[in-house]
Amino acid sequence: MAAACAPPPAGVVTLPVQILEVPSEESPGFHPRNVSIVEPPGFGRAVQQDTRTRTGRPGSKYWQQYARYELSASLDTASRQLVGAGRIRYYNRSPNALKRVALHLYQNLYAPTALRNRAVAVTGGMQIAQLAANGMRLPALASNDTSTVGHRVDGTIAWLNLAAPLAAGDSLTLDVQWSFMVPPLSASPRMGQDGEVFHLAYWYPQVAVYDDVTGWQTDQYMGTGEFYMGYADYDVSLRVPSGWLVVATGDLANPAQVLSPTVRGRLDRLRAGRGAIDSGIVHVVSAAERGPGLATADGGADRMLTWRFTASQVRDFAWTTSSRYVWDAARVSVGDANGDGTGDFSLVHALYRPQYTLWRETARYARHAIDFLSRFLWPYPYPHMTVVEGLAVGGGMEFPMTTFILGAPRDSVALQSVTLHEIAHMWFPMIVGSDEKRNMWQDEGLTSFNDWVGSVEFFPGISPATLMGTTYHRTARAGTELEVMRHGDHYMRDNARTVAAYDKPMVVLHALRGLLGEELFMRAYREYGRRWTNRHPQPQDLFNTFNDVTGRDLSWFWRTWFYETWTLDQAIAGVERSGDQLLVTVEDRGLAPMPARLVITRSDGTTERAEIPVEVWLRGQSRAVHAVHGAGTVTRIEIDPEMVFPDLDRTNQSWSP
Repeated sequence: MAAACAPPPAGVVTLPVQILEVPSEESPGFHPRNVSIVEPPGFGRAVQQDTRTRTGRPGSKYWQQYARYELSASLDTASRQLVGAGRIRYYNRSPNALKRVALHLYQNLYAPTALRNRAVAVTGGMQIAQLAANGMRLPALASNDTSTVGHRVDGTIAWLNLAAPLAAGDSLTLDVQWSFMVPPLSASPRMGQDGEVFHLAYWYPQVAVYDDVTGWQTDQYMGTGEFYMGYADYDVSLRVPSGWLVVATGDLANPAQVLSPTVRGRLDRLRAGRGAIDSGIVHVVSAAERGPGLATADGGADRMLTWRFTASQVRDFAWTTSSRYVWDAARVSVGDANGDGTGDFSLVHALYRPQYTLWRETARYARHAIDFLSRFLWPYPYPHMTVVEGLAVGGGMEFPMTTFILGAPRDSVALQSVTLHEIAHMWFPMIVGSDEKRNMWQDEGLTSFNDWVGSVEFFPGISPATLMGTTYHRTARAGTELEVMRHGDHYMRDNARTVAAYDKPMVVLHALRGLLGEELFMRAYREYGRRWTNRHPQPQDLFNTFNDVTGRDLSWFWRTWFYETWTLDQAIAGVERSGDQLLVTVEDRGLAPMPARLVITRSDGTTERAEIPVEVWLRGQSRAVHAVHGAGTVTRIEIDPEMVFPDLDRTNQSWSP
């Protein structure tokens, strides 16, 4: 990795490439590339309205909606039922009057009639007991009634037909009561319960995103494709049995009412940077300290406790509760998160059942993840990051300030990797709030790249190529990959989705960093994050930001690697001696254009580098000849020996006399 990003070492001479053979349009090797990108109509309209720009910056009239949630829920751990109530204040910051409002009812994935693209338990879905807007009851309507005041449920979406349009600049108060049976972890993606652990995600009605490009984004939740969520403030009260620890998005607002004095003291000392043991890991709750009066307060006559959490400007709220957890924590420096010129700290927490012994290291993994990502990207802005064990389907699932992770990973490397990956999601999409459903790669691909770089740092003795993985290469060679720019629910095959959303973007970002160089790549990457912090970027905003910061039109790169399934195959087709020169013929045998980077090794051990620029291939040539002087001292010629670019056939990339 270092070799791919660092400048050439001493003794390396970079030579200008000589193109000696230029095919004409009649040549058999001529194949011009169409690398233009068609801008989506919605994005073009946003540019015209000055909410977006073609530089990657938000427009001067950029807007996005906002909400404030006051939620309460009571969990019956015996019957597995959650009963909730809430008030949502929804702010219309758009320039448009809204005749209706959409709510996500994600729990309807488990309703008998739900559209699904993965198997789940059928538990009945979310039952709406009451729903009102500005105090006016919104009764249930037939699914095709779009005009009567009330609400109609269409799968995982509830459409609210309002009595009067919500004017631009105005707000709306929604009151809602609901309930559902918590599905089993063994048959539920991303949340659920096994009787000992309850992971509560997508547990409340959530206002759908209404944005400047799409309008209402109300794609059904079918189990595979993920989410697009608006930013909001949360004030949440959760009622659970005494002795059950609760961890959640946000700050715990009433620790004295729910935690034992011993636990509070340990956390206070940790926040102050005192009392750390085991290399900074504090055992907040041990296996012998679980239960009412030990880990939590007693709970009084009804043996119930109400935990209250608050969070500002986050895109979701999730929580976990269990009476079986032990609890480790650590303090981590994040840099200057609030911009006051001094260093800031966050806490990391790991909660798990003690039989999962690999989890004893999870707090250390989480601390490294926050430390690394705060240096690599920008400072972690939240008060804590909490990792909890218990997920049964999938490796892990991220939410603001918390993540659910599989209890029994394959080994410690797998647990470290998934912990780093899920924590990296705090940057994409929690801070940079892209649409995960329609552009899955925009959070999963960027996160996969970030966790790969972090794992290289954490495991310095492991080859970066080993951690990079080869799934993309195998799939591309087999001709079964699908393009990256595809809706998350439209991949049909899990392997194709994994390659397109995770593995290929990781490989491609590694190539882009090698193409641009470390400094320029990171400047553009961080600038994209800065411009779109707590906002909703489209793919074009990422592409345009890189074009803007680098001062280069990278349309050929975006088209090649994100819109197409073109593959790279550069080959040394032949080397001929002509006097004191070697004429090196390089062929571009694939459809993916990339610079061809040659490394020439001499008999004295020195190396020289030359590059056939990508423009050669873009203008239609498929062959170029480079002249190497001093033929008698050349011992090896190779294309891209650091393997920065994702060439599918490395067997044709080297030559030795």
